[in-house]
Amino acid sequence: MSEPILLAESVSRVYREGGHELKVLDNLNFALEPGERVAIVGQSGSGKSTLLNILGGLDVPSSGRMCVGGKDLHEQSEKNRARIRNEKLGFVYQFHHLLPEFSALENVAMPLLLRGDKVSDIRERAAEMLAAVGLSERVTHKPAQLSGGERQRVAIARSLIGQPACVLMDEPTGNLDRKTADDVQLLIEQLNRTLNIAFVIVTHDLELAHRTGRVFELRDGGLFEQQAESVLEG
Repeated sequence: MSEPILLAESVSRVYREGGHELKVLDNLNFALEPGERVAIVGQSGSGKSTLLNILGGLDVPSSGRMCVGGKDLHEQSEKNRARIRNEKLGFVYQFHHLLPEFSALENVAMPLLLRGDKVSDIRERAAEMLAAVGLSERVTHKPAQLSGGERQRVAIARSLIGQPACVLMDEPTGNLDRKTADDVQLLIEQLNRTLNIAFVIVTHDLELAHRTGRVFELRDGGLFEQQAESVLEG
């Protein structure tokens, strides 16, 4: 059996302020295998973004163990955690967070520029990724010149350029109309099939959740696997 890309073991996250404690995650367990496509749903305030930040190494659990690519993040320096994030993971958010002064190609290239890769190789790879998401005619366009769906596709291309094992998505269709959201859903499915990249998608979009391989509900600090059909009905 292959090693999980993401492995959370007995993860808890507690916030303390003014003598009060708020336990957001409580002894949570989760494993993501290569090539899986998983949705995480839950009520607002249930801790979905907190969980995604811990899965992506952007936050650390109060207790428990979080591994990415077989490496325990707690045992790594901040520099090594940043390197693991850059090499193993991609991130896509509801708000695309593109840099407005840069072109689509330059935005996509950013993760490899941070790695220090050769500039000519980076430009070629960025153009390939934009073509893969259907934006080969938009490489020189800046974000203000792109539609909402196109901007989200640029963000997806940026998340993929480092050839990650997994892409973490926080409400990737949250700001899109239904037609554009459907197009993004189809793109995610295509990339999952052709590149064998795993996806973890935090979403309120029940149609998007229904179309993933597995669906988990985050409630009372734990993850509970659901039948996709029941999520869609619920």
